[in-house]
Amino acid sequence: MDPGLEALQARIRKAAEARTPLRIRGGGTKDFYGGQPLGDILETQVYAGIVDYDPTELVLVARAGTSLAAIESAMRARGQMLAFEPPHFGEGATLGGAVASGLSGPRRPYAGAVRDVVLGVRVLDGVGDDLAFGGRVMKNVAGFDVSRLMTGALGTLGVITEVSLKCLPLPKAEATLEFECSADEAIRMVNEWSSQPLPLSATCYHDGRMRVRLSGAVPAVASAAARLGGAQTAGTDGYWASLRDHTHPFFAGARASDVPLWRLSVKSTAPYTDLGGEQLVEWGGGLRWLAAGDRTDPQRVRSWATANGGHATLFRAADKSAGVFQPLTATLQSLHQRLKAAFDPHGILNRGRLYPEF
Repeated sequence: MDPGLEALQARIRKAAEARTPLRIRGGGTKDFYGGQPLGDILETQVYAGIVDYDPTELVLVARAGTSLAAIESAMRARGQMLAFEPPHFGEGATLGGAVASGLSGPRRPYAGAVRDVVLGVRVLDGVGDDLAFGGRVMKNVAGFDVSRLMTGALGTLGVITEVSLKCLPLPKAEATLEFECSADEAIRMVNEWSSQPLPLSATCYHDGRMRVRLSGAVPAVASAAARLGGAQTAGTDGYWASLRDHTHPFFAGARASDVPLWRLSVKSTAPYTDLGGEQLVEWGGGLRWLAAGDRTDPQRVRSWATANGGHATLFRAADKSAGVFQPLTATLQSLHQRLKAAFDPHGILNRGRLYPEF
């Protein structure tokens, strides 16, 4: 067994015996997300490196402590990418953190979420046992649901040590179009376009302007751009990266912890509604970012999200007393607690990171 993996396993077993909580940490770029991290830090960057990469099979296997930058660089050199555009939120972001957080970037509604590209995972559970789920090829789906279960669990069910991922080819061409319109018009247009065979790969509406990214074959992108119209903008890779990593000016206040930032996942046709703060709309209308203002009522925000087929997350905030994630029903809470008990019987892994109860 690799010394790095043995060290992680030994730390977990010792903590389990002493009932000492552990705070799992990769690059630390997502420490702000979820409940307040508790316990002794368990560093996962000691277990890093690309284990296997077969571009012809569109599959990459890497250890959880591997930096996203290293993985994306290796894939880019072979003309491939992680289609879900994982947010980095800073230097040092790791593959394990990307999977554990379950967060995806601008391309998500058109190319799939994190859980859609995870083929298999290897984890250390709450007593230090080494478990493997899923496989290393796209045809092998044994245990696939358990692999998905680890995606977005914020490390509460196990320490992810290795991940196998599906890769996709880089698009041959990309173009970004810009339109001046109202929020309601933007939501209507992108929903209409999403129902058509257009090579959409990202959308964003903010402050009276909507940008739409097209990705695919050169003829397809050129034809779609001519059909949709708008102003074609050059050099916009940095724009979409700023949305992915929250360096766009809209997110500045939240990153400085001055302004609570809400993430509302709703049906794409949900009407644009004044919730007492500034909004930015992504994912064809399905993702609404809300920079809270004086009139923002957390209860109203969550009620509106529920009424529109989704949920609201307090994504960044100095004060998280309103609760980070949408409250669970009694049935879902019981299910979560049973899963926690099965994978982490002593409750030592990322305690309280997902919900205070576990």
